[in-house]
Amino acid sequence: MRSPFPFRRVTLLALLGAVLLSVPLSLHPLLRGLSLVARASGRDEGLAGQLARWDTQSFTVEDTPVPSRHGSLRARVFRPARPGGRTVLLIPGVHAEGIDEPRLGALARQLATGGLTVLTLELPDLLRYQLTPREPDMIEDAALWASARPELAPDGRVGLMGISFSGGLSLVAAGRPALADKVAFTFSLGGHGDLARVLAFLCTGVQADGVRRAPHDYGVVILLLNVAGQLVPAEQVEPLRAGILTFLRASHLAMHDARRAAETFAEARRQQAALPEPAATLLRHVNERNVAALGPLLLPHVEDFASARALSPEHSPAPPTPVFLLHGTDDTVIPAVESERLARVLEPRTRVRLLLTPLITHAEMDRTASPPDVWRLADFWAALLGA
Repeated sequence: MRSPFPFRRVTLLALLGAVLLSVPLSLHPLLRGLSLVARASGRDEGLAGQLARWDTQSFTVEDTPVPSRHGSLRARVFRPARPGGRTVLLIPGVHAEGIDEPRLGALARQLATGGLTVLTLELPDLLRYQLTPREPDMIEDAALWASARPELAPDGRVGLMGISFSGGLSLVAAGRPALADKVAFTFSLGGHGDLARVLAFLCTGVQADGVRRAPHDYGVVILLLNVAGQLVPAEQVEPLRAGILTFLRASHLAMHDARRAAETFAEARRQQAALPEPAATLLRHVNERNVAALGPLLLPHVEDFASARALSPEHSPAPPTPVFLLHGTDDTVIPAVESERLARVLEPRTRVRLLLTPLITHAEMDRTASPPDVWRLADFWAALLGA
């Protein structure tokens, strides 16, 4: 999915400066959260810039392989000169660029310059836009590996931070017995509680609470990619998937290279023209972003696709350590009601901090920040960074 980071650009420079001036120096944890929010806002001038640079430092970056039962995983360590917090595993969502995704790298740098050691972890299935029960295994193995390395985890514990669908998968991993004393906290940013419930929303536009919201076409296209074999004859599956991948590649390019994106969208349409039916019609719906047509075709396959308990934290053992849930209020890929429902399921069994905020979203929409929104987000991050 489109990763919901960095946090939406905060344009109220004067607001951040005023907040900085109003906070006593004794409230360093809150200042740390405010500093991260300011860095994520992308403003580096004036008082907001001073806040963004507060107590920051240099860091090094190094690629490293991480072993897992499903093969070696690609990872990258962002190591601050003077570590000021525990090591966190930062796991991207469903995206072909994995740990090379620019916004994931930006978040890792923002955390590292504030003193956290960050290990970005690439899950190969997610690179292929696949959600599989292997992914929590990989997260579990990576957390065990990192927690056993004194240079990364002096107290033998790490934090898990999952983006989008990796948020829910990280919570599944954190609830496993092997990680009971290895994970200090788990953070889900725009994550899910029940995969089938999210996929049903993407197909129908109806949230679990009955609210209607137009779903983002990206999520529907990912579902089609995964269940293509159930919708077209065997000989059409791979050509259809190739066309869908071309469309997804064009969607990523549209964020930073309009010319190449247009060329790639045109290639997806050429692939559509070369396909036989019914694959041609399905790829046409993809190219036209026709969620209304795709949704009813995909809905009958949701339950089977999402049946594995390891894909949904609501159907897995709860983590014994604190859980932090952060969600954009207008998320159209994974609705915010997912984090609300997940919090209710987890709260009897573990400590949960939930924040729904208009400052972040899966869709690429800038938001104007209000002082209370900034303050709540900073307070959330202050609690997480101190966990």
